[in-house]
Amino acid sequence: LPGLGRCRYMDLIFNLSRLRDGASRLDRRFEPTAFAASDDFRIVAPVVLTAEVEKDGPKIRIVGRIQTRLECACSRCLDPVGLDVDAPFDLRFLPAAAHDESHEHEIPDEDLGVSFYRNDQIDLGDLVTEQSYLLLPMKLLCREDCQGLCPVCGINRNRETCACDPRWKDPRMAALERFTSS
Repeated sequence: LPGLGRCRYMDLIFNLSRLRDGASRLDRRFEPTAFAASDDFRIVAPVVLTAEVEKDGPKIRIVGRIQTRLECACSRCLDPVGLDVDAPFDLRFLPAAAHDESHEHEIPDEDLGVSFYRNDQIDLGDLVTEQSYLLLPMKLLCREDCQGLCPVCGINRNRETCACDPRWKDPRMAALERFTSS
């Protein structure tokens, strides 16, 4: 998902040119304003990113943990729901020059989990955004018994009640209904 985080601050860029072969520690803290809001979530707490960065020639491996809080919309009523994030990750990177995007080719199985970097830089904003997307549940609810929105008038049924009949009637069957109601 390249470009999702679209780095707004230079400290989100991890410069690989100063990194020597071997391991290095990465400890960063970013304010939520450093990340652009997506349609699916908003980062609402500082992001703590800790990782070990291993460099082996052009190959980079980053193994670490992300901690923050996301705010998403409830899948039923659209109210905001907080989601605490404390998740490990293990990522591999190769230089983009090693990956020719101009031609279609089959990607070997061992490269399916590989990302690519350009100009000796990894955008940590993209990394955080991608990991956040991967952590989102399929269906996030504000509470287990969420009543959702009325499909007719749109009110939040957790806070208000309405007299709408939520049963859908197929207009193509209207002529047949006249026979059954007589």
